[in-house]
Amino acid sequence: MIDSDILDIAREEQQPPILIGLAALAKMAFRGADLGPITQSLIDRSRRNSEDAGALMDLSLLELFRGREDNRARFQAQALKLHRFYRHAPASAASDPLRVLALATPGDLMANTPIEFLLESANIALDVLYIVPGCPLPEIIPPHDLAFVVVAEGDANKSALDLLASRVKTWPRPVLNEPDRISRLTRDGAWTLLASVPGAYMPVNARVDRASLMSFSTSEVQPEQIPPDCHFPIIARPVGSHAGEGLKKIDDRAALVAYLTQYAQAEFFIAPFVDYRGTDGLFRKYRVALIDGRAYACHMAISSHWMIHYLNADMIDNPQNRAEEAKFMRDFDEGFGARHQKALREVARRSGLDYLIMDCAETRDGELLIFEVGSAMIVHAMDPEDVFPYKASQMKKLFGAFQAMLRSRALAARTAAPS
Repeated sequence: MIDSDILDIAREEQQPPILIGLAALAKMAFRGADLGPITQSLIDRSRRNSEDAGALMDLSLLELFRGREDNRARFQAQALKLHRFYRHAPASAASDPLRVLALATPGDLMANTPIEFLLESANIALDVLYIVPGCPLPEIIPPHDLAFVVVAEGDANKSALDLLASRVKTWPRPVLNEPDRISRLTRDGAWTLLASVPGAYMPVNARVDRASLMSFSTSEVQPEQIPPDCHFPIIARPVGSHAGEGLKKIDDRAALVAYLTQYAQAEFFIAPFVDYRGTDGLFRKYRVALIDGRAYACHMAISSHWMIHYLNADMIDNPQNRAEEAKFMRDFDEGFGARHQKALREVARRSGLDYLIMDCAETRDGELLIFEVGSAMIVHAMDPEDVFPYKASQMKKLFGAFQAMLRSRALAARTAAPS
């Protein structure tokens, strides 16, 4: 059990290093800024002071943006040997900021929920405590008003989520996005949780070992690991992959053999392919945030290809698609959100999470088609306003809802606390 008196002690020598942080550095990178000078300044800082953990942590992000994963991991590991607490200064200079402690784990951008983007312009002091594999939680934890588990679901994060699940039960402050609920959101676990949501359809997702897939590719007899609903065409991806890496549509057994020749992983997720094209032949994928049970539009992407990512969809160069996205955002509460209100509320209820992101679409029958749910998908306000003038107000609404949820939970805890 963590003693509440200990939690309220802050030793000067254990104050977290201050970070430039993900939100600021990502915005610079996203907008094409020259990162050379800031990189050099951070290198100079680390050379002058080998224990400058803040410089090392920011360098790890810059290396990530350059695609240098080995360097990212090395800088981050060096930083975490020095400090496990880090601080993002409040955007506002107002006094008495809300104090949020993010409980994180080492890794790349997919390892943790990037709530820094959601706190833009907020009078919120964000501390980050890293849960390092093999290390217990420290005895001294920075004072905070509430904690937020940002560790994402994933095989690599299971030990961190398990450790947190055993500790947050006696945490003396409110804890949002409880770790045991995050752990349920594997692709197959999410299907088990959400398959029967009224008004929604989530295709069966199965975790299948390589041997079973090989058998499926060469025999008419369907292996036990392959769900009965999984007939060609199917989609497959290696377990642990993200952002479409290794995600393929497989039309027949010969294509499956070719796929397994290309990807040597031991396990895969498979699901039946759903053709969700509209009457105009285009695919539309939506990202929706569920904040305290209420749905908010994040973005909409339109493409002639079934595998849509916002950056490869035809959005930047197609004003007609942007106009449709603008309408989707403007009319969300009376349009998409209203059509699927009951299903969205049920997804939020079953997940039990305070903050959840969905990638989804609509079936040809008008049901909510659920592709993926999780807590770590990115939501941001970095798109250029001259190209996407309609996004700023929607992101302000979404960020405001997230910040209001944090404040209301902290206030409720204070009000309920014995005098």
